[in-house]
Amino acid sequence: MPKMCARLSCGRDFHCVPDINTALDTACKSGFDFVCLPLVNPRYRREFMNGPAKNRPGALTRSDMVVSSQDWSSLIVGKVSPWLQNDSKIDTVRKNSDAALRQELKYAAHLGMPAIMVPLKSRSILNLARCLNEHMLGSYFQQQFWVQVPLVAPWDQRDEVIEGLDSGDSPTEDTWEWWHLFRTLCDCNKRLGVCLEMTADLPCESVLERWLSEPIKTVTISTNLFLTNKKGYPVLSKAHQGFLRRLFRLDAQLILTGVDRHPDKGIRAYQQYLDHLWQNQTPPDAISQFARGYEDYLQSPLQPLMDNLESQTYEIFEKDPIKYSQYQKAIYYALLDKIKPDEKDTKSVIVMVVGAGRGPLVRAAIAAASQADRKIKKLYAVEKNPNAVVTLENLKDEMWGEQVDVISCDMRFWEAPEKTDILVSELLGSFGDNELSPECLDGAQRFLKDDGISIPCKYTSYLAPIQSAKLYNEVRQCKEKDKGPEAPFEMPYVVRLHNCQILSEPQKVFTFVHPNKDEVIDNSRYKSLDFIISNDCVLHGFAGYFDCILFGHVTLSIVPATHSPGMFSWFPILFPIKRPLLLKKESQVVLDIWRLCTDKNVWYEWAIQDPIALSIHNPKGRSYTIGL
Repeated sequence: MPKMCARLSCGRDFHCVPDINTALDTACKSGFDFVCLPLVNPRYRREFMNGPAKNRPGALTRSDMVVSSQDWSSLIVGKVSPWLQNDSKIDTVRKNSDAALRQELKYAAHLGMPAIMVPLKSRSILNLARCLNEHMLGSYFQQQFWVQVPLVAPWDQRDEVIEGLDSGDSPTEDTWEWWHLFRTLCDCNKRLGVCLEMTADLPCESVLERWLSEPIKTVTISTNLFLTNKKGYPVLSKAHQGFLRRLFRLDAQLILTGVDRHPDKGIRAYQQYLDHLWQNQTPPDAISQFARGYEDYLQSPLQPLMDNLESQTYEIFEKDPIKYSQYQKAIYYALLDKIKPDEKDTKSVIVMVVGAGRGPLVRAAIAAASQADRKIKKLYAVEKNPNAVVTLENLKDEMWGEQVDVISCDMRFWEAPEKTDILVSELLGSFGDNELSPECLDGAQRFLKDDGISIPCKYTSYLAPIQSAKLYNEVRQCKEKDKGPEAPFEMPYVVRLHNCQILSEPQKVFTFVHPNKDEVIDNSRYKSLDFIISNDCVLHGFAGYFDCILFGHVTLSIVPATHSPGMFSWFPILFPIKRPLLLKKESQVVLDIWRLCTDKNVWYEWAIQDPIALSIHNPKGRSYTIGL
């Protein structure tokens, strides 16, 4: 099996560290990349309010000079004291804990530590969140905070739940709700990440799926969870292995905690086993390999009608191994439909490729004619981008000859010398119509004979609700020049969805058919969609897809359930919402979406009416339009 090139990043957790240099040396020799250690001795309970230790002299903790600044900032993750009770109902305990936490966080910033681990021990976390949020807002150093959350609540945190249960109910508390409350109180600060504590029992599949849409930075694994194989080495159960492999997709770092329970093999055996799991992941498919580095990266949708694409953009799309083979297959069947076997020596057809780019569809048409043993009388390659026309003209001179006429013109304004039998285009965007294929093909269909074929002939867009804290924060960081703060949430983005969860099956939105036989052509649309949410979650927006019929049974799709295998020309599109919505199991989400048109622009507007009404996004195209 092919192995991963990158190496697993794995840390070693220490509960008490008498000597940092010894801990670093031990961890390094055992194959670990960093250590996690207490900022202050766990038994040093300071007294700020009152008590005999209030004015005790001496240093808070070890000097910053025991290791170099380089080591502090790259090899050491700090942990706050375990005795802190920032949400205690006892006033003096709470205030004392607040003062101690502030002291530790400030010292960690002074050391330049890359991250601090902050544990959530129960759902009583409001004051802890307030204290940490206060520190983040006032701190100039952009430190990360890994919020430790157990996958399953400890039994002592289930007592309150158990008391309210009927007999036969399962005594579980959803620790994801602890995390969601904590990050919400901190305004979803991007410096917060999850440190997920693996537990002996794993929750149900829907809970695991939901965690995979959260910003998981690290996973702590206790040596208690390891079994012993026949050769005496530590291994994890199949269930734990399976979940870990899914977490590897998020590039989560691992942290080993607990004492060595296989002393004859040594602590290094644990690290080697975890690295073995990392290295032996299932190899990524073609789409994942193509999209590497673009996961959850927001891109503005292309506007090829208004802007001329660059050579590099054409080149990327031309590498798709599936799209053009499907187009060739569609043209092949269209040629067979137009020219019957007994006519192939006497009949020929006209083919027009509108939006020819650098010629891949022209090549597909010529190859299809050869494959079908049918004749193309004339092939027109129509392209508005004068830079791409240079390539087309060269291809005509070097390869195609007189069979192909290159037309440098916008298809909507070209006056064709004759009508065509087959009209071929590749004007589809991630949402089907978002690159204005309807407007372009409506303008070009006057070239088509009454019995002519359009490839594609039909396409439909889809939407599905999604949860992704990562994408929500990415959108929040976007700033639009000369536009209000709501603008980033009022425009769609093309994005390779990765750290997210689809909350309900995609539903059909808008459908367009070509040629359009309507007497009055109107490409404005409106649709109301009703989704049922199967599990507790947070709604951050909607993922958009499309599928299309090229001709007959030949199709293309980026809808997850029917995705054309190996095709990477289109990533999904994201329609964000301004405010995340916490949804309960069986909630109903009603989304209304409009496609609106003027002589100059096309734009989308969208709004949620249930379970809570949100204001309409992008009214009158104030934040985003597609130029005609």
